[in-house]
Amino acid sequence: MRKITLSLLAGSIALAFTGSALAENPMVGGAAMYADKNIVENAVNSKDHTTLVAAVKAAGLVETLSGEGPFTVFAPVNAAFEKLPAGTVETLLKPENKDTLTKVLTCHVVAVDAMSDAIGKMISDDGGNHPVKTVGGCMLQAKMDGEKITLTDENGNVATVTIADVDQSNGVIHVIDTVLLPKS
Repeated sequence: MRKITLSLLAGSIALAFTGSALAENPMVGGAAMYADKNIVENAVNSKDHTTLVAAVKAAGLVETLSGEGPFTVFAPVNAAFEKLPAGTVETLLKPENKDTLTKVLTCHVVAVDAMSDAIGKMISDDGGNHPVKTVGGCMLQAKMDGEKITLTDENGNVATVTIADVDQSNGVIHVIDTVLLPKS
C-alpha cells in the first residue's frame, strides 16, 4: 500500500511539473506571446498594441525594452490611446516631443518582474492600496477591483489590467485599458 501511495504521489508531482511547463501565455491582440521572447519581440505581434509599438519606436525605447530587464510593463491597448484627447498621439509621436513621449511611456514600466499574484499580495499587505514607482518617476496606486488590478496615475486616470501575467524572457506584460500619464 505504501509503495502504491508513493508511486501515485510521484506521478502527481511529475504531472504537476509537466502541466506547468506546458502552460501557455495568454493570446494578446490575436497573437501568441512566447515566454522565451522579450517584451518588444512579443508586442510587435499584437494587433491591439500597434500604437504602443509605434510610440516605443518613436521614443527610442526598443533597445531598452529588449534588454535584460527585469521589467513589468503595463501595456495600453490601441483603444486606450484613442481615449486621449484628439491629436494627442500624433503630437506625442513628433520628433520634437520625444522627451514627453518617453516620460509617458516610462510611466508604464517598473524595474521588477511582478506577476499579478505578487501585486495582489502587495496591495493586500498595504491595506488595499500599494504605491508603485515607475521607471519614469510616476507614482501609481495599485488597488483591487474585485478580481482585477487597477492602477491610478497622479492625475486620477484609472487603468484596469485586462490581461495579466504575459510572461516574457525579460519580465512580464500586463495589458491595460487606459493610458497612464505623468503628473500634469
